[in-house]
Amino acid sequence: MVIYCIDPTTDPRWGDFLARHPRASVFHTVAWLKALRRTYGYKSVANTTSAPGEDLQNGAVFCHIDSWLTGRRLVSLPFSDHCEPLVDNASDLHDLLAFLQRQFVEENCRYIEMRPLSALSGTSAIFRQGEKFCFHQIDLTPSLGNIFRSFHKDSTQRKIRRAEREGLKQVEGHSESLLDIFYRLQMLTRRRHQLPPQPKSWFRNLIDCFGEALKIRVALKDGQPAASILTLCYKDTLVYKYGCSDSRFNNLGGMHLLLWRAIQDAKERGLRTFDLGRSDLDNSGLITFKDRWGANQSILTYVRFPTELFQQGGTDWKLRILKRVFAHAPDSFLSAVGNILYRHIG
Repeated sequence: MVIYCIDPTTDPRWGDFLARHPRASVFHTVAWLKALRRTYGYKSVANTTSAPGEDLQNGAVFCHIDSWLTGRRLVSLPFSDHCEPLVDNASDLHDLLAFLQRQFVEENCRYIEMRPLSALSGTSAIFRQGEKFCFHQIDLTPSLGNIFRSFHKDSTQRKIRRAEREGLKQVEGHSESLLDIFYRLQMLTRRRHQLPPQPKSWFRNLIDCFGEALKIRVALKDGQPAASILTLCYKDTLVYKYGCSDSRFNNLGGMHLLLWRAIQDAKERGLRTFDLGRSDLDNSGLITFKDRWGANQSILTYVRFPTELFQQGGTDWKLRILKRVFAHAPDSFLSAVGNILYRHIG
């Protein structure tokens, strides 16, 4: 079987194919791929068995990462929680995987990584399990009242009511002023986690590429920003991609209020799923937080080729050392590190 490589950001068939395919997500979209390219320089390619001039019947999209620090590799997709290969035929999937093996050799890649939502049949002979994450989604098809009643009474319902009693206000949009507020809170949050922030240009490029499909929501207490979330909308799904807060106001329930308002907005628009994203398996606090929203929990299992390069936890000691440095570094240093580092770790 001949495999064709197309540029999904310029081939007009890609958007039409995504609109038809039931497993296409926001991470497959031209907007997401363009934001990756603008910010980090990643070139995207979609491999397909469909010849030029034919409607696309399948496609597996990857980004080429060529880093002097972390090596050359193909990832589907960097900074994406999940990215299904949109292939429905076992034979076509086998041919695409065989093509990837040839690419691995020809392009002298360090590894190839895929991030499917569910297990891929037929990959076990080539790919092996890599990193695992916890994944949460809220079903938005029940009534709004039933959705609210599914929330944990003490940890979620009570927090929402507390935020309302405290008079927290929400502002939303994607203006430069809201981006500034969001990014200041993101800086505070990343510092608490002892990590550098993503480049501000990443969020600005997301806004430019997604337009009205992106929304920044900010909770204010007496005019002071308390919490903020960034969501992306695609087809019938709202994706909660980033959240941040000022810890001085965390007891007021600002994050809970924003997520509840996002759910209400999604219901009004007829959306069917609220994607809460992935969580590290050792982050029990975040997993419990998402569980208490009545979300359905599953496991994301990434796959890699070749497998001998992957060792779970193999760089934990390096990360611990870096976190000690980041914990005491000034904001300007953290921002500079983020601007340099993230393009190498996608």
